[in-house]
Amino acid sequence: MTKIHPTAIIEENVRIGEGTSVWDNVHIRHGAQIGEECIIGEKTYIAYDVKIGNRVKINAMVYICAEVTIEDGVMISASTTFTNDRFPRATFPDLKTLRPSEPDEHTLKTLVREGATIGAGCIIGNDLTIGRWAMVGMGSVVTRSVPDFHLVLGSPARSIGAVCKCGQLFHKFDNSRGGGLSSPVEQSEKQCVCGLKYEIENLNVKEL
Repeated sequence: MTKIHPTAIIEENVRIGEGTSVWDNVHIRHGAQIGEECIIGEKTYIAYDVKIGNRVKINAMVYICAEVTIEDGVMISASTTFTNDRFPRATFPDLKTLRPSEPDEHTLKTLVREGATIGAGCIIGNDLTIGRWAMVGMGSVVTRSVPDFHLVLGSPARSIGAVCKCGQLFHKFDNSRGGGLSSPVEQSEKQCVCGLKYEIENLNVKEL
């Protein structure tokens, strides 16, 4: 059964899947698609034509702008902000015409792949992908794509290790030669405390 709080604003042509809960003061713009068994936390804004998969958990006060796609099983923690314009302006150069809010040639896409987690208070850039089962630490500013199973932290966010599907950090990258994505490691197999196994080769993490 779908649950929509009476204070939520749901515009025309919005599709909400079975079992999804939309809490108080949420605003979902026209054309958005939300899958089954999702939770949309209070005071969250979802823009035009945003696509959200099944069993996605979105906490309170999240801003999801146009051209964002979120796949199944993603968690987006409170006060996360997505962006879609690298060089935004309020007006055209003549200062006499307000730029429209609808997507245009300057609007860039963002994709959040299945199982990923975004921590509280993050800012997500645009023209990038957050990989499968990746994790973005709280308060991070993401300015480039995040590989599958990577844990990234900071501003700008940098990879510090690999996280399991269960959420545990099972391997730390060697940052002694400049850190994160620029420091290759030897090929190796790692096992999480939960029992799942992974292969790491040149910072590419694959589930075995």
